[in-house]
Amino acid sequence: MNIKLIKTEADYQLALQRLEDIFDAEPDTQEGDELEVLSFLIDSYEKEHFPIEAPDPIEAVKFRMEQLGIKQKDLAEVLGFKSRVSEVLNRKRKLTLEMIRSLHKTLNIPTNVLIQEY
Repeated sequence: MNIKLIKTEADYQLALQRLEDIFDAEPDTQEGDELEVLSFLIDSYEKEHFPIEAPDPIEAVKFRMEQLGIKQKDLAEVLGFKSRVSEVLNRKRKLTLEMIRSLHKTLNIPTNVLIQEY
């Protein structure tokens, strides 16, 4: 096992290739241990160099509505009125704390997504 820190794009590409080569390694073997360590190193490098930003709150709501087959009129039960839903989805009204709580509970959207600026 010849593992080193991933510091460059070239190191990253080599690590990915090695990971692919040993992907089916059995646990509790030398290659299995290498697979675990390499996975951790790759994950750490990716988090630092390829961060994934949280989605826009309104786009997250629209996406979740589409996934669940929910229409704007259905969301009125969560946010209060049809007109309020329209204002929120058209970015004319900001989400309130109560709306965020309701959307989180009803649509299961993480609160850290809903509280972002938009």
